[in-house]
Amino acid sequence: MILLLIKGVLELKIWIDADACPRDVKDLAFRASRRLKIDLVLVADRPLARPSSPWISMVVVPRDMDSADKHIVDQVAPGDLVITADLPLAAAVVERGATALNPRGELYTEQNVGERLSMRDFLMSLRDSGQDLGGPPPFSYKDKQRFAEALDRFLTKRSGD
Repeated sequence: MILLLIKGVLELKIWIDADACPRDVKDLAFRASRRLKIDLVLVADRPLARPSSPWISMVVVPRDMDSADKHIVDQVAPGDLVITADLPLAAAVVERGATALNPRGELYTEQNVGERLSMRDFLMSLRDSGQDLGGPPPFSYKDKQRFAEALDRFLTKRSGD
């Protein structure tokens, strides 16, 4: 659980690449948004359940490939936070001056996103050549904790800016 007390409203927006985002991650982000009065935008290709709040909105994009990613990249502002497991999206938002956080709690920055993207591309080439590398492990309680801690650290750091 995120335990934060911040005076005033943070000047940032939280974007969630919501189609495949785990429910626990969205719930943690919803709570932070309401408590800290931070705008949060879910972006998906279909309407998703969300709590009633003036701080939480939803954008439904066409079902085209990467339309949610394109919308987020077009709208994100420097200093915003994007929650996504999509590395190309993370790289694009970092290039625009925003920060990306994956649902397992890893923060993507200028210092690490290029390396992560290169590793992803390498693993994709191995899979394309027939290598069976398996997939990521199922989302776990530890992943939820790491995400909550990373979100808390990010918001706490931003409140000090």
